[in-house]
Amino acid sequence: MRQPSPVPQPVVRLSDFTGSGESTVFCQEKFVPDFQVLRMVLVASVAAACSGGVFSSAALGEDWPHWFGPTHDAVWHEDGILESFPPEGPKVLWRAPVNKGYSGPSVANGKVFLSDRIAGDVQNRKPGQGLPGVERYLCFDAATGKPLWTREYNVDYRISYPEGPRTTPTVDGDRVYFLGAMGHLACLKVESGETIWEMQLMEKYQTKAPVWGFSVHPRIDGDRLICVVGGTGSAVVCLNKMTGEEIWKSQTAEEVGYAPPVIVEKDGMRQLIYWYDTGLVGLNPDNGEALWTHEFPKVPPQRPVVCIVTPRVKDDLLLISDFYNGSLLLKLDFKKPGVREVWSSTPGDQEHKNDLNVLMGTPVIYKDHIYGIAGEGEMRCVSMLDQSLVWRDLAPSSAKRDALFATSFFIQNGERFFQLNDQGFLKICKLSPKGFEEISSANILKPTSFARGRDVVWSHPAFANRCMFARNDEELICFDLAASPK
Repeated sequence: MRQPSPVPQPVVRLSDFTGSGESTVFCQEKFVPDFQVLRMVLVASVAAACSGGVFSSAALGEDWPHWFGPTHDAVWHEDGILESFPPEGPKVLWRAPVNKGYSGPSVANGKVFLSDRIAGDVQNRKPGQGLPGVERYLCFDAATGKPLWTREYNVDYRISYPEGPRTTPTVDGDRVYFLGAMGHLACLKVESGETIWEMQLMEKYQTKAPVWGFSVHPRIDGDRLICVVGGTGSAVVCLNKMTGEEIWKSQTAEEVGYAPPVIVEKDGMRQLIYWYDTGLVGLNPDNGEALWTHEFPKVPPQRPVVCIVTPRVKDDLLLISDFYNGSLLLKLDFKKPGVREVWSSTPGDQEHKNDLNVLMGTPVIYKDHIYGIAGEGEMRCVSMLDQSLVWRDLAPSSAKRDALFATSFFIQNGERFFQLNDQGFLKICKLSPKGFEEISSANILKPTSFARGRDVVWSHPAFANRCMFARNDEELICFDLAASPK
């Protein structure tokens, strides 16, 4: 079979971004590669043959267009997924070189989006200058891993763990939204990477970067784009997703935190729930009006704060967890609206030996129990009813000893979970009050970032088209997780 022609890689270069929106596009001659022609022919043929019916999302493959997947709940809905890994591990479909960064990939419209950073010349930096470097926004073909376009700009880092961008790109139709570690927000065209609009959040809202950089993934809500920013009265900002114009801004926080806001809806009432340094607030997503607030923790917070995990919601229950303050479970009242505390960890207790204190990897709520990696690497199961500890197990972290700040990402697929831990092990498992049941495990990703005495990989994966897309500081890899034909 004749190999496909090389794919040109347009590069959009913005020198020393100042917020002006000026950029220059450099690209090779445009043409449609052979594999793209073949794909268009196949899609057209299938559409014509099946015009009388409707495909299920599983039949066509499901996208993973933003953080936590298509339904914002870390659930992978596709079927036809393998039951266990072959002895050599899951098949690698392609590899693409990338540079450093904590950003996870998103997958949509037959493309994979990611961001990374190339370090600059540290030795010759000017007095008072941060760490120089280039942030890049990247687009690859999801089927082959071929680079399609790159957009880059110079930026100096003044944050801890200055390894690269943190946030997952957000894809919405023909647009993709990127947020860099120092607050550069950009709306680009999916097909070309061309800039539609962009802004520097720190300049616009007169704020500073969080200690560990801008880490909250932009969230689409209808015609709005919601971002956690900072500044006086602008902890949360809602923008017109088409133009970048401000619709509303709300709240003031000394530290805005790193936890993505979530949107919940019941009985016609919609709430945007935001977790910041000293508590939680429910906002009206239409205008930013505060509907309720709840203090957490009840003692002065450890600073810098580590409110990182995505708040989890099950029915009318809301869960958060952090390393220093443990966990909090609230009951949402949609009629009032308001919240009532169900239980919380002991205020001031920073050890949490018998409850759950998750640092980064968002815990799982599954069948009335909560599962998560505690701050020193143990996976723990606690009762959702009363916060009592059911079991603990170090095996999910693949650690031979306590692993401070260990993290794992759990993605549900039916009655089981795919777990990627920070040692690069992908596990298929089941979670129950009886314990952690490992069905299959494969060491698939090299830890390339050093933190707390260990080499780790802290970038979250994406699951789409019966594949997993995962990265470290060297490469982006697509793994085939489809069941073998019978």
